[in-house]
Amino acid sequence: MKIGVVITAGGMGRRMGEPKQFLPLLGRPMVELTVEAFSKVSEITEIVLVVEPENFDRCKNYNVKLAKSGKERTDSVRNGLALLDKETDIVLIHDGARPLITKDIILEAIKQTEEFGAVVVGVPVKDTIKEIKDTELFVNKTLDRRMLWQAQTPQAFKYDIISKAYASAGESATDDSKLVEDLGIDVKMVLGSYENLKVTTPEDLIIAGEILKRRIGKV
Repeated sequence: MKIGVVITAGGMGRRMGEPKQFLPLLGRPMVELTVEAFSKVSEITEIVLVVEPENFDRCKNYNVKLAKSGKERTDSVRNGLALLDKETDIVLIHDGARPLITKDIILEAIKQTEEFGAVVVGVPVKDTIKEIKDTELFVNKTLDRRMLWQAQTPQAFKYDIISKAYASAGESATDDSKLVEDLGIDVKMVLGSYENLKVTTPEDLIIAGEILKRRIGKV
């Protein structure tokens, strides 16, 4: 079985002052740690890293294929998918800014995709979620927390399913599984980890660093 990974690591880092995917975590670029997490899974046969063309040189030693990032995330993923072997069976799509993904979660996502065809790694929400009804920020209703999960990555799909989803995509989507849902295909949720955070703010970078220190026994 051929299993490919598309890691999205584009963007210019407007929030963080520089491309966040290259910010250091314990002295190493964050995206390098993300690529390494998948490289250590022997079941994975191919990795495509999607980055800005000006960052290709920074990634030349990662032993991955490099795809050009697009204007929108959907464009970037589509470019990544185009570089995968056409005989690929399963595709995992992952945020380059989630460097704390673990082998166990990756393997579980693959296993569940074999059975269900489309899965999303996620965790149950901890907080009460309010839906507002207008720009005045008045509460419309309180959602049932028991039925709410926070989506993470990787999101994993059989190759033919995600290929069809992107071929049919009529608009940009921040979530790959939404495009699969639009085809009327059921998507299975797979338990991830609260440590599998997406580094978006300087505070996230500090937290990720502390988690990584604990994992390698430096605290």
